[in-house]
Amino acid sequence: MSPAPVIIAIDGRSGSGKTTLAIELAARLREHHKVSLFHLEDIYPGWNGLAAGIERYVTTVLSPLRRGEPAEWVSWDWERHYDGEVRTTRPAEIVLVEGVGAAAAAARPLLDAVIWADSSDSERRTRALARDGETYEPFWDQWAAQEAEWLAADDVPARADVHVRNRADGAAPDDLLQALQYLPAVAPALLPELAARGGLELRAERIDAKPDAARLFAALFGGSTNAVWLDSSLDPAGLAPEAAERSRFSVLADDGGRFGQAVRHSSGLTRVSTGQATVTTDGPFFRWLDGVWGRRTLRAPAGYPCEFTLGWLGYLGYELKRETGGADVVATTPDACLIFAGRAVVLDRAEGTAWLLALDTPDARDWLGTARAAVAAAESADGSAPSAAPSAALAGSAVHLSAVPGSLAPRVTPPRFTARDAEAGYKAKVSEAQREIAEGNTYEVCLTTALTAAAPSDPHGISPDATDPWQTYLELRRRNPAPFASYLRFGGLTVASTSPERFLQVAADGRMRAEPIKGTRRRDPEPGADAALRQELESSAKDRAENIMIVDLLRNDLSHFAVPGTVAVSRLCAIESYATVHQMVSTIDARLRPGMPRAEAVAACFPAGSMTGAPKVSTMAILDRLEAAPRGVYSGAIGYFSLNGSADLAVAIRTLVTRALGDGTAELSLGVGGAVTADSTPQEEYEEIRTKAFGVLSALGAEFPKG
Repeated sequence: MSPAPVIIAIDGRSGSGKTTLAIELAARLREHHKVSLFHLEDIYPGWNGLAAGIERYVTTVLSPLRRGEPAEWVSWDWERHYDGEVRTTRPAEIVLVEGVGAAAAAARPLLDAVIWADSSDSERRTRALARDGETYEPFWDQWAAQEAEWLAADDVPARADVHVRNRADGAAPDDLLQALQYLPAVAPALLPELAARGGLELRAERIDAKPDAARLFAALFGGSTNAVWLDSSLDPAGLAPEAAERSRFSVLADDGGRFGQAVRHSSGLTRVSTGQATVTTDGPFFRWLDGVWGRRTLRAPAGYPCEFTLGWLGYLGYELKRETGGADVVATTPDACLIFAGRAVVLDRAEGTAWLLALDTPDARDWLGTARAAVAAAESADGSAPSAAPSAALAGSAVHLSAVPGSLAPRVTPPRFTARDAEAGYKAKVSEAQREIAEGNTYEVCLTTALTAAAPSDPHGISPDATDPWQTYLELRRRNPAPFASYLRFGGLTVASTSPERFLQVAADGRMRAEPIKGTRRRDPEPGADAALRQELESSAKDRAENIMIVDLLRNDLSHFAVPGTVAVSRLCAIESYATVHQMVSTIDARLRPGMPRAEAVAACFPAGSMTGAPKVSTMAILDRLEAAPRGVYSGAIGYFSLNGSADLAVAIRTLVTRALGDGTAELSLGVGGAVTADSTPQEEYEEIRTKAFGVLSALGAEFPKG
């Protein structure tokens, strides 16, 4: 008896390309493994024999293979329409079973992974009849009816681990192999494939250029369904060294290319899409992150000054707090959205350079050429509107036709926002938070609320009233440049942020840094009044108390995974000024203990203490009761997890989330809040959220809702 094999079923309706997919996958697996392949079409007893064939397959083929024993089974002679010869399928390290019903209910307990292959009805029929036309065409309807009856009683697609949208272009087998590596039951058998991927090298090119970042992003990634721009839009010239460091690098990327992937996590389910394959696994997000990030798999090229060396980029939503001590609250947006970028552009404002990064894959050379041309075009732009068509050098890339930063085209009707909490209601919640403080249940409560609006969603830019997240972001960054600004697009979900606050940085060598912001004053156009507001913030005992409480909380968060004695406060209650506000900022540094899981170190600090209050866990419970609604992207984190083990994450504040609803409309959401302490006054807290909302609302031509 052989050891029990890993058994993978490839199921799908007729003509979905299962057979070719299985054969091609087996060929790739045979580079490192012994593989057996079984086709269910060899065992169905005739054109009306789907149900009987599934039963034969489970009892005579799958059951013995599951035990590690050879399977002897009776084939079907399609020419004589009768039982044929007895055949034997021997167990192997990996067994692929393919055909309609391969993952039927009776089979699933015996399988390690279920793959569902799919294509449109017209594609399936064309493909099936092209292969078996003379034999199959008279029986197509009869067989299709059996499939429909079976699937009505047994929803295999809903129970599949991996879905493959098979376009028959040759890419599906590689996409599927990549997706299978995320399945816990299969991954151990695929260690050679994982090792081969881990051996990839980084190709890098340095270009002395200062391209317009918006034009460059639009040219390279304007047509990408999923794309991320981590945009240090604040000019570092004249800033303090700490602030200048935060404003140095911008990262532009999408999920294209050979290893591009997109990830969405919601309520314990993680879905990874890689090309034509989508794999679903259950379990905590931070456990999943620990499996894909944290070990140094790529080193930076010589002379490269940025920590990002390709990897995962996107956001972590506030509701991931369910994994770090908070309650389970369901959000309308995914709890996390990330892309894996196997190619990217990094802009260095300090040195005036653009770095092109790409994993060394067969498609890397072409992409590097396209990116090189895009950098040149974006640097030579004279500020005029881009042409309606890409240049010859960019003929293969998608170019957004509205790439130039500038004022938003005037709307006929600006979006009309409504507040989740009216003024009286928000003030009452401030008072209730102070009651919790007085009773000793918390020291500080970071109370938030949300402003929402509905607007037409017009991807073609025809309607003057439609929301255009891209143009909105360009206006936001023009009005309020910030060191951690970002523009994220995940299909119909976009995030436009001008965050000034770093949540957590983890360097490749293990250095960790948190830079919480607590304390805000609006800017004033009159210099004297503006200086007075800055001085008022600097001398405010209340704001210093808020800031110091969060500093203490973060010192504790960092200490869980830090080398003892390395946690230190290098800046306390410093004042930094931005386009619309003055902020009070502190810096806490530490060093990660060698060998500690980096994803868990991030989880120990999540969500940012500046967005919860202190102590964190008990205060989150108070906030759940007071706010009575999910925060979604707001209050979470935006940034990257790099292949060299580094990460840099901003707090998701000053952030507009646009969610297409699929009916021609979109929901706009803006979270705002402030820290409530014993010294707070409800009126001042209410004025603070109005101040914080101003930057985003003014970019939209909208007003803070009255009442």
